[in-house]
Amino acid sequence: MAWVREGLYFVGVFYMIYLVLFATFALLSVAVGAYKLYANDRMNRLKNKFSCNDLPVSILVPAYNEAVTIVDSVKSLLALDYCNYEIIVVDDGSDDGTAQTLIDAFDLLPVYREIEFVLACRPQEAVFDNVVQGVQVTLVRKQNGGKGDALNMGINLCRHAYFIGVDADSKLQANALTEIVRPVLEDDSVVAAGGMVLVAQCVNDSEEEGDEMQADYRFPPNLLVSLQALEYNRSFLASRILMDTFNGNLIISGAFGLFKKSTVVNAGGYCTDTLGEDMELVLKLHGYCRNNDIKYRMRYQPSAICLTQAPTTMRDLRGQRRRWHLGLLQSMFSHRRMLFNKKFGLVGFFSYLYYFSYELLAPFVELFGLVTILLAFFAGMLNMGYMLAFFVLYGIYGSLISLTAFSQHIYAQNIRVKPMEMLKALLLCVLEFGFFRYVLVVVRILAVFGYGKNKGTWGKIKRV
Repeated sequence: MAWVREGLYFVGVFYMIYLVLFATFALLSVAVGAYKLYANDRMNRLKNKFSCNDLPVSILVPAYNEAVTIVDSVKSLLALDYCNYEIIVVDDGSDDGTAQTLIDAFDLLPVYREIEFVLACRPQEAVFDNVVQGVQVTLVRKQNGGKGDALNMGINLCRHAYFIGVDADSKLQANALTEIVRPVLEDDSVVAAGGMVLVAQCVNDSEEEGDEMQADYRFPPNLLVSLQALEYNRSFLASRILMDTFNGNLIISGAFGLFKKSTVVNAGGYCTDTLGEDMELVLKLHGYCRNNDIKYRMRYQPSAICLTQAPTTMRDLRGQRRRWHLGLLQSMFSHRRMLFNKKFGLVGFFSYLYYFSYELLAPFVELFGLVTILLAFFAGMLNMGYMLAFFVLYGIYGSLISLTAFSQHIYAQNIRVKPMEMLKALLLCVLEFGFFRYVLVVVRILAVFGYGKNKGTWGKIKRV
């Protein structure tokens, strides 16, 4: 039928335009990111730095069943090259001995601590603390309420004007605090700043070379982890740097982010009934500051590095990406009034539209496009030579973008990479863009269809 052929033709053209626009945006993002990283590197080499150790900071570590990694995480925080901070671990009703593991490792003692509940959260059961290596370490054990609820408890406990949220399975580089507070010292209107999150399994311990520390980069034997490493590089070195130029970032990763306590409290704190409490808070801060005509900035600081443990099994990866995509859905729906709202400027006309079109709807558009191509093939409407050439070219284009982002990361962090690892990176870029991304498409689609199942839980990832 003529209308069927016209419909397939229209969908095919739309799908190709959609992919071309996405690839063009990715290329522009990587180019801007490369320039920004180069400029920051030049500034650091000229020693044009502020003294950042004077800003007091509270580090909040929400933990749920993290007995395997929590001690190493706190030890890494104690080793930070920073002199004015406290560590607050919030055990959100763990049943694997997370609290006792910390108590034994750092000789924490039970104390009475009067808590000012500026944000609502589930009640505490006990508070422990001790001064370890000159740093105040506090542990609060509370009833389970989810990650957002645990972070609200941490905010109630923290003593400083700025706090940092760090995942319990993550480690910060030694200079991470010095770097993450830099935007606040440069501009007092900054209410939040996000750091760069990279896969920990790929970076070996640093060694001193001359006046600098240098680490080795090696892809682990686990293919799934290696593919995620490249994906993280592209994500944190592309769109976030571009959107930072116009105060348009909508995500500060829950693994590592700095916030002004008073602004977060006034905005209502973390949402406790969403899987994407990190993105929801950033959207909420945009709305609070814009609606109250408060001058503000949200910054992305790629020189502040956090290493996180990526899922090692497909089951854990599915659970993680399911939470991420449902959190994105919940956050965007809750703040849908931002879209095309002139009060939000480019945040509503560009950032929100990008996340809606190329993050939230992307898996459905890509799947629909592929199905349409198959229908066109069986209807005899498909020019196979042209279509294959298009997808090969698109795949090469995307792989080069991933490889460029990987190279940016290596350059910016002064990491040594052996020739064999560069060859692996090239092969993995092709596999990541040509296969792995479609696996994630399926995972995200299934997440939406299974929205009602365990939509309010932390979820579990096997720690190693």
